[in-house]
Amino acid sequence: MPAISKKGLSMPESPIRKLVPFAEAAKRKGIKVIHLNIGQPDIKTPTIALDAVKNNTIEILSYSKTEGFDSYRQKLVEYYASHHIHVSEQDILVTTGASEALSFVIGSIADNDEEIIVPEPFYANYNSFSIAFGATIVPIPSSIETGFALPSMASFEKAITPKTKAILICNPNNPTGYLYTQKEIHQLAQLVKKHDLFFIVDEVYREFVYDGKKHYSVLEEKNLEEHAIVIDSVSKRYSMCGARIGCVVSKNKNLKDTVLKFMQARLSPPTYAQIASEAALNTPKSYFEEVLEEYSDRRNLMIHELQKIPGVKVVAPQGAFYCIVELPVKNSDTFAQWLLEDFSMCNETLMVAPAAGFYATKGLGQNQIRIAYVLEKQILKRAVHILSEALNTYKVHENSAASISKEI
Repeated sequence: MPAISKKGLSMPESPIRKLVPFAEAAKRKGIKVIHLNIGQPDIKTPTIALDAVKNNTIEILSYSKTEGFDSYRQKLVEYYASHHIHVSEQDILVTTGASEALSFVIGSIADNDEEIIVPEPFYANYNSFSIAFGATIVPIPSSIETGFALPSMASFEKAITPKTKAILICNPNNPTGYLYTQKEIHQLAQLVKKHDLFFIVDEVYREFVYDGKKHYSVLEEKNLEEHAIVIDSVSKRYSMCGARIGCVVSKNKNLKDTVLKFMQARLSPPTYAQIASEAALNTPKSYFEEVLEEYSDRRNLMIHELQKIPGVKVVAPQGAFYCIVELPVKNSDTFAQWLLEDFSMCNETLMVAPAAGFYATKGLGQNQIRIAYVLEKQILKRAVHILSEALNTYKVHENSAASISKEI
């Protein structure tokens, strides 16, 4: 039998999607599954974006420009300027989602076995993209006890080796909801300059910041032009996950020229999705005000309800729409599968994302899950109630299994 590549065998399963077969099996049995596992907002996509596609009169659906529509990139310049980020059209390369953006950046900066330092837990696909391009993630653990705050600069210094090419963060963070401050961004900026590294910041959740706090972009840092790279996307901003439009933003010419070569190999980003994304930039400010208020209310309700459950530990997110929840279980992978296979309450159960998949350090996150609070408040409240009842039932199940194991 022909052999599968080492890269293929090393590619991890998605902690967000790997339990899908069990969820589908539960649904076939007539059980309603509440999806807390994936960041798919139920917020409606702006009508202006959908209408731009519906009302378009294209007669030939041809290739677009490799780096994306000029008109879209010009409007992105205006969008970034409204967020105190001053870039030119030439600094923006349109990609097929933020996933492609980050993949091409990793392929452009890192050779086999070269290293990218990432605070963990982190978005699981960072590891997948790195493996695909032969790079190695070097994790620096953050802790639920400190609210997943940025690890010390000393821990970053200690992790830097001759193989280190970049530091990568997500701000606000997926999966923790932590918002890195201007001071923390500045500290990391000084560090990458000192060691001549790239500083990659995934800023796809820029709009989702709570409690009156402000997002600070790495592109607002002075004298960081050769180091700073932003990864961006329309997916969450406009509730357009299926559009698959993202971009790389940087002033580093060598980086942009190299990313462009990867982009040329995949030809061009999708035309209709760019049309929708360009139109979405005309979304009124009121849309974001309403969405932010809704997510803030969902967060408050979710955290309040979770904190009622004995043995559960959770930190209120400052941004994005995720939280890491520590459970009184030994293994959240086993628990998450049990929820779908063996548990229901009033014919409903939950699908959650086991958090171990968001860590690179073996053994971390074993008793944690990530929850995406992207559903209506009454559904979230019911979901937490189901979780509470499930944990009570599972404790008996876990104790029983342990007792049988002892007897054997």
